[in-house]
Amino acid sequence: MNRSMTKEELHILQHSLGVDQYGQGNQYRNNFYTDPKSPDGIICEKLVDMGMMFRGDRSWDKDGDMKYYMVTKDGMWEVQEQSPDPPKLTRSQLRYKKYLDCDTDLRFGEWLKLSIF
Repeated sequence: MNRSMTKEELHILQHSLGVDQYGQGNQYRNNFYTDPKSPDGIICEKLVDMGMMFRGDRSWDKDGDMKYYMVTKDGMWEVQEQSPDPPKLTRSQLRYKKYLDCDTDLRFGEWLKLSIF
């Protein structure tokens, strides 16, 4: 795609995939439920027209107003390309992130005393 997406378009694609504002994460989902006439739905319909999403063929409520949208391969590529780079972390921030990733019952100070980094 040759044009930059709006913040709102990029946000909906990121949210649909379950990634953060930098496009990072496990992409644990690929769906977005909304009313096509709502502000988010209008953006989703625009993304469908751009080939970044497709609309499911069923509604998910009794009135048929809510539709589901899924991100296409092109949309996933655009998330990678257009998401901003994450901020640089200091050495201390990287150490704290490593602590959080360990998923331990230790408090940070205790973990620091036991850790070799």
